[in-house]
Amino acid sequence: MNKKTYLIIGGTGGIGKAMVEQLIQMTHKIQTGIAVFATYHNSVPEIEADNLYWLKMDICDEHSIKQSIEAIKTHSNHIDWVINCVGMLHTEHNKPEKALRQMQTEFFLQNMQVNALASMLIAKHIKPLLKNAERSTDNPAIFATISARVGSISDNELGGWYSYRMSKAALNMGMKNLSIEWSRSLKDVCVVVMQPGTVNTQLSAPFQANVREGHLFSPAYSAEALLEVLADMSSDQTGSFVDWAGESIPW
Repeated sequence: MNKKTYLIIGGTGGIGKAMVEQLIQMTHKIQTGIAVFATYHNSVPEIEADNLYWLKMDICDEHSIKQSIEAIKTHSNHIDWVINCVGMLHTEHNKPEKALRQMQTEFFLQNMQVNALASMLIAKHIKPLLKNAERSTDNPAIFATISARVGSISDNELGGWYSYRMSKAALNMGMKNLSIEWSRSLKDVCVVVMQPGTVNTQLSAPFQANVREGHLFSPAYSAEALLEVLADMSSDQTGSFVDWAGESIPW
């Protein structure tokens, strides 16, 4: 991880914030050239470091995405790793649907925009910075997105959660498409879809009662595990759908 430049999308959420903190701590422990860019939506976070740059980004607005990425270019001509940690499962007024009769157009489209479209737009605009990264088969640039096991079609045995499941399945397909396109036009970039486990965050808070003992992870634990998995990836593994332990998940 020495001298890499990272972009954490959603640096104020549970997993994203933990990743930012761990990358900063890594810099303090050893002399590295790590630079960390992280995005926020509303208020500038209190976390500060000499090599941490906060960017305001609304992932539902392509112009905002483009502006944030342009801002990176004032500090760096490349990005080595991009990790999108933003996702939605519920809102103040809507919970995941248990039955078809509960589906609402606005909530469904919001899921699709946040969970699926945003990653594609980020990839669209970040490509030139990834292209400038020094990379090889064993040390690829990374474009990773947090997904969910419930986005797996073949693993679906419970049903329900229509909008969330469908948006994550769409994300998975988009990332698979991207991995194929970039394997032709952007060599040695590993596109990865990741399942972080059930993490103790606002996203999972209303649904933690049914989580088995020992299977609710802290954001710090999940973030560390995901970073370790990504550090071992090669460009040959582009198009992978893996969990926090690096185990493959069926599409």
